[in-house]
Amino acid sequence: MNKNIINDIEFISICREILKENLDLENWCLAESSDQFQSDNYCGGFDATEKEFCFSFYDSDKTEYWFQFPLSDVEEIVAGTKVELELRKVE
Repeated sequence: MNKNIINDIEFISICREILKENLDLENWCLAESSDQFQSDNYCGGFDATEKEFCFSFYDSDKTEYWFQFPLSDVEEIVAGTKVELELRKVE
């Protein structure tokens, strides 16, 4: 089951942290970490194989969903111009 998430303050805060790192794609690949960014409902980091940020999201029932997004989307997420991401339920 897939669903979309509208970016919330918690996730936008994580994206602001990503921007603060001020790294390009090559340096994110070198600094790969699967759990660099953690909060109450999100856990994830940069995956060099996928060349994207890969996250888990836990809803209010603690159901886990996966989603990923490229570095190029981070500024749009923070600016509010990209407001939905597709989530895939972990089976």
